[in-house]
Amino acid sequence: MRLVKLAAFAASLTALPVLASSQQAVPYFPDSQYRPDAASVQQLLGHNFGERISEPADISRFFEQLASRYPERIKLVPYGKSWQGRPLFYAVIGSTDTIKRLPEIEADMRKLADPRGLSTAEAKQLIASLPASVWIASSLHGNEISPADAAMALAYHLLADQSTLTTQILSNTLVYIDPLQNPDGHHRFVSRYYATVGLEHSPDRLSAEQNEPWPNGRTNHYLFDMNRDWISLTQPEIASRVKALQQMYPLIFVDSHEMGGDMGYYFSPEAEPYNPHIQASQRAVLDKVGQNNAKWFDELGYSYFTREIFDAFYPGYGASWPLYYGSVSMTYEMASARGHNYRMKDGNILTFADGIQRNFVAFKATLESASNNASELLQNFYQYRLNATLQGEKDGIRSYLFAAERDLAGHQKMMAVLTQHGIAVEQATDTFRACGKQYQAGSYLIRTNQPSYHLIRTLLDDTVPMDKAFIAKQEQRRANNLPDQIYDVTAWALPLMYNLEMQSCTQAPRVATTTVGPDTILAGTVNNPEARFGYVVPWGDMAAARFLSAALQQGLSVRSADLPFTHQNGKQYPAGSLIVSRADNPDNLTALVTDLAKTSGAQIDGVATSWVTDGPNFGSSNVPAIPAINIAMLWDEPTNPLSAGSARFVLERGVGYPVTAIRPAQLRAADLSRYQVLILPATARGNYQQALGSQGQQNLQQFVERGGVLITLGNATSWLLEGDKPLLSSKREYQVSEQDKPATEARVPGKVLAEHSEFEQMLKPYQADPDWVPGFIANASVDQNHWLTAGIASQVRSLYVGNQIYQPLRISDGRNVVNFAGPKELLAGGFVWEENRQQIAHKPLVMVQAHGRGQVIAFTQEPNFRAYVDGMHLLYINAVFRGAAHAGALR
Repeated sequence: MRLVKLAAFAASLTALPVLASSQQAVPYFPDSQYRPDAASVQQLLGHNFGERISEPADISRFFEQLASRYPERIKLVPYGKSWQGRPLFYAVIGSTDTIKRLPEIEADMRKLADPRGLSTAEAKQLIASLPASVWIASSLHGNEISPADAAMALAYHLLADQSTLTTQILSNTLVYIDPLQNPDGHHRFVSRYYATVGLEHSPDRLSAEQNEPWPNGRTNHYLFDMNRDWISLTQPEIASRVKALQQMYPLIFVDSHEMGGDMGYYFSPEAEPYNPHIQASQRAVLDKVGQNNAKWFDELGYSYFTREIFDAFYPGYGASWPLYYGSVSMTYEMASARGHNYRMKDGNILTFADGIQRNFVAFKATLESASNNASELLQNFYQYRLNATLQGEKDGIRSYLFAAERDLAGHQKMMAVLTQHGIAVEQATDTFRACGKQYQAGSYLIRTNQPSYHLIRTLLDDTVPMDKAFIAKQEQRRANNLPDQIYDVTAWALPLMYNLEMQSCTQAPRVATTTVGPDTILAGTVNNPEARFGYVVPWGDMAAARFLSAALQQGLSVRSADLPFTHQNGKQYPAGSLIVSRADNPDNLTALVTDLAKTSGAQIDGVATSWVTDGPNFGSSNVPAIPAINIAMLWDEPTNPLSAGSARFVLERGVGYPVTAIRPAQLRAADLSRYQVLILPATARGNYQQALGSQGQQNLQQFVERGGVLITLGNATSWLLEGDKPLLSSKREYQVSEQDKPATEARVPGKVLAEHSEFEQMLKPYQADPDWVPGFIANASVDQNHWLTAGIASQVRSLYVGNQIYQPLRISDGRNVVNFAGPKELLAGGFVWEENRQQIAHKPLVMVQAHGRGQVIAFTQEPNFRAYVDGMHLLYINAVFRGAAHAGALR
């Protein structure tokens, strides 16, 4: 690489323009011809590109100034807000004609996206008249800084440059620029970075500038890695972006990221494995775009690599999701200076300006590819959507059916999410029969003969198969003690993660239906609202959990049955059902409950009497009061930000209950008497033993013994095993091994190795951790006789990631309330190593152990993983609220 060497950093940040590797001012592209009347970058931004990392507000102002100067060639479109209220917007740049016709062009693209409503002649006419389109998406990870400034450089260049190439691009290509996908995380990074800068920007990888404090700027406000959220749409930044993309269906989507500072530049084609729903025509364009990028990188002397990492298998990346509507999407990764300067291993200095320049060149080269292949891209998009519809017609699976006999809130949320993805979902208004089963009115139906066919299959099928040759290669690597090349989880089927029952059917049922909308929560109802005794809220979905959360915060008195019961009204209610009596609550209870039903989505029954014909009476000790609790959560190092963020998100945004974050330094000796529940998220670097020490462990032991509930998530469970008085009487397991304990002598008896497999067996260590599992969906069985599992189905599905396997608790120590299924039934979706499948089987997923008046609840896998394993969320809510009800804290 020809990289700029570090120069002395003057006190002023507005020194001479930063030079990129080409020794040209950023942005530089060969044969550029800037308009004489074009304002300088300094005038528009206040500094040259590369001199300062732009804040979100600076980026917004820069684009507003461009729109003010060139209103006929650029349009700014707001499309949402971040959690912290920062605007999300994109810019559309084109010729005067295309910007003038933008609404018409986007409407025509939406027509082309649904071939069912087009004749062949109409489709040809649209393909001939429409421009190509490219969406540049920058800095989804807030601490990946150069893409955002490169997006500004690209916009400036396209509007100020009048070269032949730029004119050609804009003559037939619309350029969509989403300059900053994660403004909250980016602001966190920039403000902290400049707080560490001294007289000079240090390039030392040991410097504070190069080592962000927890939780770093990668994630959004709720600490989500939004490059994993594109299938579940839990975060407003991603959900609103998906909606925006469906206004135009851009033909090429570039997701611009940064990676380690020693790694150069990466662009398409992607690494194996490819998702089998990606079509050959899409892969061909990926290769074509990559070759054109390479041409310009060669000319400018920039090194690059392709195909080695960043696969296209998991559909939840920004660079993957658009593939399933028919676009060609790709990841670009620039080595990151993570500030102004970074000393690489070879001694060269990588600068922030280098990152801006290389990204800019990659963006411009991609636009050239789109312009040169506009007709092909449009034809491919149309053909993809047409072929998908036809494939759904003739495929073995003609429909997916959901009986929706339980967890109505979960069904509504999942169907709304599918609708947000652009998938048509129907709800039957009458009974019907299909594939040997009778379905009631209210059942859901998804037909496969629609343009979103490949996305439907990708999101709903239990397993999307990986290439067998790729798996064989990974087994070889594992045998040689090399890490596997599976980049992310191998399963993500929404029905499994929501723990909903789905039937794939060879028929497309004929039944009257209504179309499902995008609302994840529908207003609940109250039957018999003026009933004399009060109300019963059936437990078993997140709507009831939202009701409970809101009721407690409004000061209502709520009880919850540990056991199922049958009321005198003839209705059977599941364990966990809530009882809200008039005698224990305010006079305006009817109005309060009615309002809470509307906002929570809960289905509530008014009851005239407390009499039950089977099960516990409402005054029984088996119907404890649910207290209004205070929840604390360990925050900051060494917690994993992703675990902490999702655990907090499910409580605060899933059911609307506040959480207090406490750092380890305070938790070690804090008075925790104000809290009834304390949650320990999984850890990343370091461990809780180091962070809390013996003082912290003793404080938490006392918290539990006094009646507190301590909940551990994922690998935080291992901390419960530490110390002289462990809080959990389980043990972590080594990998199953046939190896003998190593001899201590220098010489051992001889041994004949008759087979090569015996040689391989001798290479294995005596005691080692189980192999790391990148992520599969596991079946687990539920002990429905325990208060913790009230309202939970007899089987749940959990995502399994990692290599921690725990021994079951002895019955004298506690309860294993959820256990992984047997080896034959364990795998619900995805891929798992055979040895892990055997060893994980029957081991605990959730354990409960009492201490004094309190208790420990241990989740050996994270129930809130990425907040998209929705079928585990109610179990987590039970641990928090029902756990507190069953603890003995004095109130």
